[in-house]
Amino acid sequence: MSQTIHSSAASGKQMLSEQVHAHLRDAIMHGEHAPGTALKPQDLAKRQGVSLAVVREALVRLVGEGLAERLPNRGFAVPAFSDRRWQEIAEARRTIEPVILRMSIERGDVDWEARVRAAQHRLARTPTHVPEEGEYYSDAWAEAHRVFHRTLLEGCGNPVLLETFDRLWTASELARRLSALRAPYRDAVAEHRRLEEVALARDADTAAEVLTRHLTLTAAGLTGCPDHAAEKEA
Repeated sequence: MSQTIHSSAASGKQMLSEQVHAHLRDAIMHGEHAPGTALKPQDLAKRQGVSLAVVREALVRLVGEGLAERLPNRGFAVPAFSDRRWQEIAEARRTIEPVILRMSIERGDVDWEARVRAAQHRLARTPTHVPEEGEYYSDAWAEAHRVFHRTLLEGCGNPVLLETFDRLWTASELARRLSALRAPYRDAVAEHRRLEEVALARDADTAAEVLTRHLTLTAAGLTGCPDHAAEKEA
């Protein structure tokens, strides 16, 4: 009997932690907690009506996902624009993704071409912002964006490489939202259309260059000093 009660209590705590994690994740993704803002467990626990232990568990998960950082002796915070980790992830993506794209262009078949066209069309037709989701781009656009980039690389036929892409994409989602907020002049539709064009033209060299530039501009948006002229070339 006592074991059943203990199991039920543990299950309830897990559900609460999941709910708090999902709430905090959405709040951070939608800009309700600005970059560099402290995430105080005591305040969050009071606001959510849950225990401190539940909030801490949720915050630790957010740290693992790159959506929060643990501060020495000072609790937790939303990563700042200048967080070094964003540039490290960007460097990893610039190193890996152009290589996978080359393989995708070499190996992709007609069905892959059709999927790339469909993904780009969906991305171009999805609104980047909706008022109820705040100043960051919409969740629907974020998903269409992910699908387009992943579809570009799926022609490589290597699931291990695609899993690497998935991990880096997830780790950099907040950085993309922050960058887009700071670089509103970027023409995302034109950048992604250009990627589609060069990939389907089977121009691997140009495609790799365009993708590298695309990723570089996102990282530059976080530093506050992106190159406008070079951005137009992409």
